Amino acid sequence: MFDIVKKSMQWGDETLTLETGKVARQADGTVIATLGETSVMANVTFAKAAREGQDFFPLTVHYQEKYYAAGKIPGGFFKREARPTEKETLTARLIDRPIRPLFVPGFKHEVLVMCTVLSHDLVNDPDVVAMIAASAALTISGVPFRGPIAGARVGFANGEYVLNPSVDDMQDLRNNPEQRLDLVVAGTQDAVMMVESEAYELSEAEMLGAVTFAHDALKPVIGLIIDLAEEAAKEPFDFQPPEYGDLYEAVKAAGETQMRAAFAIQDKQERQSAIAAAREAIFAGLTEEQNADANLGSALKKLESSILRGDIISGGARIDGRDRGTVRPIVSEVGILPRTHGSALFTRGETQGLVVTTLGTGDDEQIIDALHGNFRSNFLLHYNFPPYSVGEVGRVGSPGRREIGHGKLAWRALQAVLPAATDFPYTIRVVSEITESNGSSSMASVCGGSLSMMDAGVPLKAPVAGVAMGLILEEDGQFAVLTDILGDEDHLGDMDFKVAGTENGITSLQMDIKVAGITPEIMEQALAQAKDGRMHILGEMGQALSEGRQEFSAHAPRIETMTVPTDKIREVIGSGGKVIREIVETSGAKVDINDDGVIKIASANADSIKKAYDMIYSIVAEPEEGKIYKGKVVKIVDFGAFVNFFGKRDGLVHVSQIENRRLNHPSDVLKEGQEVWVKLLGFDDRGKVRLSMKVVDQATGEEAKKEEAEKAE
Repeated sequence: MFDIVKKSMQWGDETLTLETGKVARQADGTVIATLGETSVMANVTFAKAAREGQDFFPLTVHYQEKYYAAGKIPGGFFKREARPTEKETLTARLIDRPIRPLFVPGFKHEVLVMCTVLSHDLVNDPDVVAMIAASAALTISGVPFRGPIAGARVGFANGEYVLNPSVDDMQDLRNNPEQRLDLVVAGTQDAVMMVESEAYELSEAEMLGAVTFAHDALKPVIGLIIDLAEEAAKEPFDFQPPEYGDLYEAVKAAGETQMRAAFAIQDKQERQSAIAAAREAIFAGLTEEQNADANLGSALKKLESSILRGDIISGGARIDGRDRGTVRPIVSEVGILPRTHGSALFTRGETQGLVVTTLGTGDDEQIIDALHGNFRSNFLLHYNFPPYSVGEVGRVGSPGRREIGHGKLAWRALQAVLPAATDFPYTIRVVSEITESNGSSSMASVCGGSLSMMDAGVPLKAPVAGVAMGLILEEDGQFAVLTDILGDEDHLGDMDFKVAGTENGITSLQMDIKVAGITPEIMEQALAQAKDGRMHILGEMGQALSEGRQEFSAHAPRIETMTVPTDKIREVIGSGGKVIREIVETSGAKVDINDDGVIKIASANADSIKKAYDMIYSIVAEPEEGKIYKGKVVKIVDFGAFVNFFGKRDGLVHVSQIENRRLNHPSDVLKEGQEVWVKLLGFDDRGKVRLSMKVVDQATGEEAKKEEAEKAE
């Protein structure tokens, strides 16, 4: 019989509850975390032995949203949850990033963490709840995990930090001026492990304050997890980190000199070739038994890490010769592709992004079927990282977690400066093709995305640039913060800290730590150094383009917006859509109508837009008394002529109003199909239109001279 253990606490405005021992009892660790009425189950299982020759840590994190959790049935033909959505992929990464560094070094047993949303109250986002559940499940499972961690979401409204803002508050920050921040922080009791954010030009001090606020807020949750573990935790798995000190000394003796010389080469490709040659020399200098040791990879990495890190900490130059605060050379080019709506090539050292912007209409908006309801997005950013960008041969397929995560980071950084949809009624798609990579291609996507949108004529509030910071943190407390890190510095360093923003403030901050967390002092220095780097990059970008172009590409659609009374929408659409189809077919423009009466007319041809606009205007507008219109005679009768003068609106020109003389019959001067100028005199008691020809100069369409008009009257 399993014991059920439940622990609860008040957290912000809601009650947080952790429960174990009731369901999924064959897993190594299962915890159901509930905040308000949002519940997430986390299940942890791990292999009790590592695969022979395993040289990496096989951790897999899955996050699943079940539609039944919100009382919904999935859309689509199959009516069941299928491949992970973007939100599920991003949340899985959000959980993976802070827990991965906390497993005991050398542990290479397969670990699976599955988080399933069981209930969603549409108020509390399940992502942070899932992170807490996963941490609690790992803590009680017995796996060698040096946690627990916890997470917290923080908003920033009216100058105040807000713990656990609602889903509605965070749904669309761009259209919610009161909210300026959506920040998720994960950390241990002592240090921050991970930061993910979307911000609206916050200062470095405001952002640091938000991270500190979140870290303080998550500490009581860690206490709750410890309380649960004291009653429900399994015996720790018997694992001893492997000792490979003798192997490391052998590796060092066999190739330190050659490896150090390889790391002194500044060109990436030449350096990689030299490092590969140094490794081969090391293998040749080891015994057969040493080459077969599963810890050889760890020993090699330790040697490479000690060389790179030691040189930097001692005050020496970095791999490519730069000091700690220098950004690599930047080249920015715009308008390089002739048929696209906007394009930019952003090159920073050996990292390069070809970024293209396409403008579309409302029909191109992405419709997202989310757990909390359907919504539309008019800004899309897609990131591609092909194997050739790093000189490798590899499989090319659908985007993976890395591509989705990097694309979302760039999306968050740029969306803060987009114009309101009411001011710029276009769907914007940005695609970043990484053509070279040696450090921070996501930040290259931010810089290139900003330039390509401005090249397309998008009126951004301000250009955005991004920079990636690194960290070398030694056991004795010495540290070095590095600006614009290289791939090797990321791989062998302790932090990946990406900051994007405008001259006025930060729009996105993402941080991942590979050690047991960093202090506020380190984060403050990293933010200050990142600001200097960002300002430098913005200056370099400004040499290519500093604001959106005034004219669109000849190949981009133009959109004209008009508003009609809601009671006229039916007339514009017509029975079965007959009228709107006729407008589209006749004009060649795309026409989109919403329920508020806002009509968007789109075409690359200005004449098509005007034709559609005029057709719609003639349907919804009302003729104005005293105005002159050009019309066509549609019927002649004994007492006058009926003239179609305003859309499908006809009016009577009485025989006495045709000319300034007596006529025997209107047909003396008029015939059906003849174009004439008429003035709207008014409406009779029955609402019928009264028109006059004789008060208008039929040659010019202008009102007759005053004396002639008086005579005519």
